[in-house]
Amino acid sequence: MDKSQILPLILSGGSGTRLWPLSRELYPKQFLPLIGDLSLLQQTLRRCDQAGLGRAMIIASHEHRFVVAEQARNAGVGLEALYLEPVARNTAPAIAAAAVAAASARPDRLMLVLPADHSIVDEAAWRAALDLAIPAALDGAFVTFGIEATRAETGYGYIRQGDALPVGAGVFQVAQFVEKPDRATAEEYLAGGRHLWNSGMFLFRADRLLEDLGGFEPALVDAARAAVERRAGDLDFQRLDAEAFAQAPSISIDDALFARTRRAAVVPCSIGWSDVGSWKSLLEVLPVDDKGNFQLGDVVLEDTKGSYVRTDGILTTVLGMDNVIVVTTPDAVLVANKDRMDGLKGIVATLKKANRREASARPRVYRPWGYYQTLHEGERFQVKRLTVNPGHKLSLQKHFHRAEHWVVVNGTATVTRDGETHIVRENESIHLPLGSAHRLENAGKIPLNLIEVQSGAYLGEDDIVRLEDSYGRT
Repeated sequence: MDKSQILPLILSGGSGTRLWPLSRELYPKQFLPLIGDLSLLQQTLRRCDQAGLGRAMIIASHEHRFVVAEQARNAGVGLEALYLEPVARNTAPAIAAAAVAAASARPDRLMLVLPADHSIVDEAAWRAALDLAIPAALDGAFVTFGIEATRAETGYGYIRQGDALPVGAGVFQVAQFVEKPDRATAEEYLAGGRHLWNSGMFLFRADRLLEDLGGFEPALVDAARAAVERRAGDLDFQRLDAEAFAQAPSISIDDALFARTRRAAVVPCSIGWSDVGSWKSLLEVLPVDDKGNFQLGDVVLEDTKGSYVRTDGILTTVLGMDNVIVVTTPDAVLVANKDRMDGLKGIVATLKKANRREASARPRVYRPWGYYQTLHEGERFQVKRLTVNPGHKLSLQKHFHRAEHWVVVNGTATVTRDGETHIVRENESIHLPLGSAHRLENAGKIPLNLIEVQSGAYLGEDDIVRLEDSYGRT
């Protein structure tokens, strides 16, 4: 078949806890360049594009919408649609909503569900597995891709492979979906050779999914259908109706459909797959030196083995330690035993309980116009770096509790202040008194970078009154 007719559906959720402090709730791992120069989301988009598939549909959190759109643009890949989840409801409601949207144009369209945050090394083998799955999916099967196990892994769900299907070689019935096993059971699975890791990738017809899922979870499909029918357009985004989507039960597609249907099938494959689920699993897919270490950034190691050491800024040194994870970011440092990474969720939970910003947000905060980054905070003042992308502008706004001073580092700023327009060039500055109505715009062709100094009694981000905004924010 013409693979350009296949709709890739990329699920871009995540809580950002397992790769903390690099990954945060507002900037989870799919947005990070963990393996190579592209983020995991961008690698997934490029993989689909290079396989000749159709433009992707992405379902993401409202909080991540501008990051997703910007990363897709930077990857040079167009999107069919970007749907926003108003609340998290696990994978089944998200997939059902996408199937409703896809089936409205073409009921029998093939959909390829892909997590945004997985890594695949052997893309040729991935494309070959997809070719094997297509005939069975066209025939009405729900095909998943089972990864041939290379170790007794307790962190993955498993699929027990059944008999071969008559439609297409290399496709088998699913005998059973199995939850994450204990160590002894995982070793039995590895020795038996009939259990595959559950990759979370699926191929099926949109109409078949709605038909079978509607039989098992009718309220879920009804909620998804209503959420799509009552969606609202917002710039380049499609917002699923919040009230309708919230009525869907929170359940995975495995539990809602694949573990219950008789149409489940699996293609066993060996594609260099990883869910990049922890710092330890990331170390397993990265190139290491002769001592088993991976290092990135300004790092010096001495008498250290089997470790992952990364810094995004200051010099980080490790002496006389083996099998450790050391990650330095501008606002946090993690030092951990490589085999104790399950406890990282507890660290993040403790930070959240204490209302620590480091639990959820990075110092660099992305906005539709670019990003800002806090450089220094003191009593009644703070200093930020602002980067405004070409052709973008901030909202027309004012503040009740702070004044601001902007110093242009490079680029040219067009500043509106109380109805007057000022051109501020490199090494020039402008003062914005408390209460003034002001706007910053980059009308040039290169990024605009400036330093913002805020001073006042209250410096919170909620001290913004937007008078006019190009991005529909209030």
